[in-house]
Amino acid sequence: MKAFIASIFLLYSVVLSAQKRITLLFVGDLMQHQAQIDAARTPDGKYDYSSCFALVKEQISHADIAIGNLEVTLGGKPYRGYPTFSAPDEYLQAIKDAGFDVLLTANNHCLDRGKKGLERTIAQIDSLSIPYAGTYRNVAERTQRYPLFIRKKGFCIAILNYTYGTNGIKATPPNIVNYINKETILKDIHSAQAVRPDAIIACMHWGEEYQSLPNREQRELADWLLEQGVIHIIGSHPHVIQPMELREDGNQQHAVVYSLGNFISNMSAANTDGGLIFTLQLEKYPLPSPIHPLQGRLSYSPLPDSFIPSFPFSRVAQCGYTLVWTARPTLTGGKNYILYPSYSPIDQLPQAARNRLNIFTKNSREFLFKHNTGVCENSK
Repeated sequence: MKAFIASIFLLYSVVLSAQKRITLLFVGDLMQHQAQIDAARTPDGKYDYSSCFALVKEQISHADIAIGNLEVTLGGKPYRGYPTFSAPDEYLQAIKDAGFDVLLTANNHCLDRGKKGLERTIAQIDSLSIPYAGTYRNVAERTQRYPLFIRKKGFCIAILNYTYGTNGIKATPPNIVNYINKETILKDIHSAQAVRPDAIIACMHWGEEYQSLPNREQRELADWLLEQGVIHIIGSHPHVIQPMELREDGNQQHAVVYSLGNFISNMSAANTDGGLIFTLQLEKYPLPSPIHPLQGRLSYSPLPDSFIPSFPFSRVAQCGYTLVWTARPTLTGGKNYILYPSYSPIDQLPQAARNRLNIFTKNSREFLFKHNTGVCENSK
């Protein structure tokens, strides 16, 4: 009998060691202000952004699925920054080359260049075969492509994306922008659930600009999304970092990131010159487990009747964040904007740039240590 139990325990250990895991990575606002466009321009009239992502490319590429908020249009010339963004096509190529796998397009700037801008942005994204969520040419396209399902390493991840608004600009029919509307969102959640994905992740463009704490509307909407079946929530728009939570809900954990802040931009006001790289590792595991992993004995812990898992079931293996700061040419004396993750050596930076980076990381760490729940900084 002991040999039988031991063999079962060994089998269980092997199953655990063979668990499937997938790492998702999220960044905030991929912006292009006029100074960034000018800095990337080369003597031959083209644009080179390769140096911008050089120090974060390894981390982004290492993730199984890397997702970013494309907060510009690719509306063609003339290229402009705020308030009506239109970035060079080379910017999108650099984003792909940096390792991004999925882009989010529902944000308050997606209609900056109207119908042409929305449709050309989609066309450029499609030309590079980058999956995206948030904006569509028409109803048929949305029906076909949304929710966005990403299948990799045996996982199926459903991505939802919505924005609070588009700066008062209305979409030109038949174009569609995913606005935050509970009736629409609920239908989309049900559509995602019908596929039985391992996780449903809602990426929300919400909140108040430059406010470091989420407002009541964000918190209430986050609660509602989780109640309806969303598993994890990733936020953007405020242009500053907001807290992160890892919520316990019976047999499930929910990552809630209220705002990732700016990923790359020309913003220089306090707390806007950097942001977060958030990593979320999910794993599959047997549900329920007939073997106790520590005692090596037969056991069975039934789940409550109210708990209906997705299939196959996944849970949070680990999650964390990396701080990243944008070095502007006015501080570095260099040609282009460069992203500096917190683990990157900064000895070669001028003192003024080091001072600004240190202020950002110090303030951010103190703030997140105070306000985060269950989410810590990555060791690298």
